[in-house]
Amino acid sequence: MTDVTDEAIHSLHATADPRLRELLTALVRHLHAFAHETRLTQDEWEAAIRFLTATGQSCTDTRQEFILLSDVLGLSMLVETIHSDGHGTESTVLGPFHMTESPARELGADIDLMGGGERCVVSGRVLSTDGTPLPGATVDVWQANDQGYYDVQQPGIQPPGNGRGLFTADAEGGFRFRTCVPSSYPIPTDGPVGDLLRATGRHPYRPAHIHFIASADGHDPVTTHIFVAGDPYLASDAVFAVKQSLVRDFTPTDDPSLAGEFGVPNPFRHARVDLVLERS
Repeated sequence: MTDVTDEAIHSLHATADPRLRELLTALVRHLHAFAHETRLTQDEWEAAIRFLTATGQSCTDTRQEFILLSDVLGLSMLVETIHSDGHGTESTVLGPFHMTESPARELGADIDLMGGGERCVVSGRVLSTDGTPLPGATVDVWQANDQGYYDVQQPGIQPPGNGRGLFTADAEGGFRFRTCVPSSYPIPTDGPVGDLLRATGRHPYRPAHIHFIASADGHDPVTTHIFVAGDPYLASDAVFAVKQSLVRDFTPTDDPSLAGEFGVPNPFRHARVDLVLERS
């Protein structure tokens, strides 16, 4: 290490919070090592500062460009993976569009307020790792519409809360809702993250998916997705979030009685997912 690296690390010794001291010490050490390894120039350093400044300036109440940057660099997925021990449902990235509260909805409600796309039903249970149902668990759901846009991306076109719902599991831990089959879509590319993708020759597409956060008393919450089987971007997700265990068939279903039970026109598609939570 250089003298300035030693001095910068030493300046952190009085940090009262030991975890904060550990994090900042490692950050300084690795940042300085990066600069040494790449022989970072003054012009490159200034370009990086401009990029980070522009990233912050792109953030709004409904857009989080820094989360998007973390996603496309694989950091978001790495953090999720580090803290998963593999006993419950695999977690994946939160994404940049969990920016508003999902409205509470009754089980079986339709979260697609626009009525577009191919109709489907998503159903499942919230369980503990030993298979015990978790009645009263909450399931927060959000997704893009059939054109690949979230409600916060199209104010004035989509009503607030479109594609979102907060559900309470029944006595058997069950939940269900109606929606449209999601589509693959590009992440926003009109900001600094889009410039980065173009500079590195990467595409911006995410495979079709639905987001979930499941939580229950005495258990750790899980943030995850289900992905639509057969999507062309499953192997090249722009944010590295696909895990094989989360890929689901949205099965074509031609059953008038089941359609009547779910309140959807027949035929329809049906996806099933159990969300398994680890005990705290």
